[in-house]
Amino acid sequence: MTRGAFTFFVGPSVFIMLALMTLPLLASIVLGMHYITFRNLDAPQWIGFQNYADVLGDPEFWDSLEFTLLFIAATVPLRIALGLMFALLLDQIRRFRGLFVAAALVPFVMTPVVGTLIFRDMFDRGGPYWYWMQQLFDYRLFMNSTTVPLLIIFHSLWTATPFAMIVLFAGLQTLPQESLEAARVDGASWARQLWHIAIPHLRSLFIFIALISIMDAYRVFDSVFVLTRQNPIFDAETIMYYNFQVAMNFGRLGKANAMSVLTVIGIFVVLIPFLAMTYREQLEDA
Repeated sequence: MTRGAFTFFVGPSVFIMLALMTLPLLASIVLGMHYITFRNLDAPQWIGFQNYADVLGDPEFWDSLEFTLLFIAATVPLRIALGLMFALLLDQIRRFRGLFVAAALVPFVMTPVVGTLIFRDMFDRGGPYWYWMQQLFDYRLFMNSTTVPLLIIFHSLWTATPFAMIVLFAGLQTLPQESLEAARVDGASWARQLWHIAIPHLRSLFIFIALISIMDAYRVFDSVFVLTRQNPIFDAETIMYYNFQVAMNFGRLGKANAMSVLTVIGIFVVLIPFLAMTYREQLEDA
């Protein structure tokens, strides 16, 4: 394919994608420089970078950022580890594999709010998990600042691990059989085959899952909104949830736009190491 033909076919899509990403970001930057509330939508007041300064000086913003980063640090490695474990188990199944995959994907394809409501009802007073924990361990689960963040993390693993499982299962199907046969002939155990052959082979997929998981975890909102029921005593505010509160509950639309811009910058900063690793992987493959 010539360069002109490639530009003709790909150019419109690239232009549309850049417009969809660039124009809203530019609009948010400009709106973030205005004092906007629900009362002065028709006549916003220009205040420069005051909203950005207010966000950076807001202790609740930093608390929400801290919880978001802790949420990422807790969920992303666990998603990858659990995804690999279930992918290895799925690789051993021969009968009814499609049924197991379909069952595992139910939380992933379910509408987020609906799935979170079902998840919450299972742990609420009178729910099945609440009942069995009381019957088996004589433990009554109460929603507090410890259990609610843990349930948010647990819910994230429940909904997002199937994605990692499917990706890694697909990667396991491409393992070099010659290397595995040679390892078996040399007497390598299953653990050594996994550590020295399978995991290095899946390294690029680990990076891919980490990239997607970080972006997904950074913008988590539905589970926090449903599980906390907008109660501040649970101390489980993420960046996106606090952004929603600033805009809708506090009515500071300009500050919320400034926070959105800073959030995008923060996502890029977090993703830079993984993007650099992906670039190096591409250079090595080339």
